[in-house]
Amino acid sequence: MNHLFVDNLTVIDFAYLDPRRGLVGESWIADVVLAGDLDDQGMVFDFGDVKPTIKRVIDECVDHRLAVPADHPSANLHINGDRIAVGWRLEDGRGIRHESPREAVAVIPGKQILPSSVSAMLERELRNVLPGNVTDIEVHLREEVIDGPYYHYVHGLKKHKGNCQRIAHGHRSRLQIHRDGHRDHSLEDAWARRWRDIYVGTQEDVVEQFVENETPYTRFAYDANQGEFALTLPSNTVYLIDSDSTVELIAAHLADESKANHPDSEIRVKAYEGVGKGALAIR
Repeated sequence: MNHLFVDNLTVIDFAYLDPRRGLVGESWIADVVLAGDLDDQGMVFDFGDVKPTIKRVIDECVDHRLAVPADHPSANLHINGDRIAVGWRLEDGRGIRHESPREAVAVIPGKQILPSSVSAMLERELRNVLPGNVTDIEVHLREEVIDGPYYHYVHGLKKHKGNCQRIAHGHRSRLQIHRDGHRDHSLEDAWARRWRDIYVGTQEDVVEQFVENETPYTRFAYDANQGEFALTLPSNTVYLIDSDSTVELIAAHLADESKANHPDSEIRVKAYEGVGKGALAIR
């Protein structure tokens, strides 16, 4: 049997629901292995076709979506035409509600969102688009190895013309903050703790704040090119900023807040958005 592999084929940036952590932003690196007979070019699959073919399926199935474990008892799904409403109950009784176009949600078989469950779903979908000589495919999903602070965050960018407009997609992101030319690990650690499993929301997208069963909630809603989006979260999982939550504006916010606490220092923030990309802000 002939095998072809492609490491670091793409990165999946998405969000998922967890019974303990709630709404979690995640970034997984995808490696693939293809097995099969050689074609008339002496190849299992032309490298020039591997990435666009497989990346397209991954993007359509999971990337920039909210992943919901279909078989978890906390999941409450209601589909009405091209709309979907997702209800979710955390272990401590607090709730989450997400409403969006159907294409913004990935319903994954199983009781938990794991690399193995998402890989199995992607492998099934990919077998439908690969050439006949390819007899098997393995998708391996893994987190980036990060030596230092990082945080999981979720956001939505209503002005974005692509899939970033979806109100609940996210990233697992490293963070570097320099103060007067040297890494300030205490600042990095403080922000990583503060933004652990956080929703970075835009103040103007808040449409309601209320208390239910003694729990404060914040509801976001906006219209975007793909349709209407809404998200209700426990307020203690939300961090509000006065701007949109692009990575450029996130880096600027982190730099401004750090500068306010250290006005006599030069602050340099390198904020990542998932793997290998992000923004710099210097104050």
